[in-house]
Amino acid sequence: MYVPKYHAMPDRLDALSLIDAHPLGAWVTMTDDGFVANHIPFVLDRSRGEFGTLLGHVSRANRVWEQLSASAESMVIFQGPQSYITPEWYPSKQKDGKVVPTWNYSVAHAHGVARAVDDRDWLYQLLARLTAVNESSRASPWKLTDAPSDYIDKMIRGVVGIEIPIVRLVGKLKVSQDESMQDRMGTVTGLMAEEGEDAVRMASLVKLAIDRHDKT
Repeated sequence: MYVPKYHAMPDRLDALSLIDAHPLGAWVTMTDDGFVANHIPFVLDRSRGEFGTLLGHVSRANRVWEQLSASAESMVIFQGPQSYITPEWYPSKQKDGKVVPTWNYSVAHAHGVARAVDDRDWLYQLLARLTAVNESSRASPWKLTDAPSDYIDKMIRGVVGIEIPIVRLVGKLKVSQDESMQDRMGTVTGLMAEEGEDAVRMASLVKLAIDRHDKT
């Protein structure tokens, strides 16, 4: 991924936090049949390895788990907030008109060799963890034990675990850092007036980058 210096995430923790907040990863790996891509919700275990370890699962019918190679690195792409940026928000447009649209976004690319885990207890713990993380904000969180145990066992037999220790983590935060300060502030105002959660989140990221710039 091309990452200009001013678009690099300032802290590795920012990339890890992005994964936690947007856990549906686009997992791409090389097999004998060429590149294979799957979209999988991962949980990040920060306690395992320098950059953490990604844990997920695929359907047993998905042959990707049988095609994994110990010599082929995988990449998982996590997409954070993103938004189209119109030059109508730029005060500089009124001066000389030398402005164009752009697209702001935040992403993290996690690299590592994936391995399949076909173990009932490992899978049960993973599914319990995935469920706990994603149900945590609910008033009455659903748990694996809410379903009949024989049914859960049947579901587990239908999946295979995927484990990816992260050996390289690249984050990119493109949030108008290369624009003039007045245009950056105009972008914040414009985004806040838009409808949609992504626009509000992007406005917060642009403002955070401005605040960080002011402190340097």
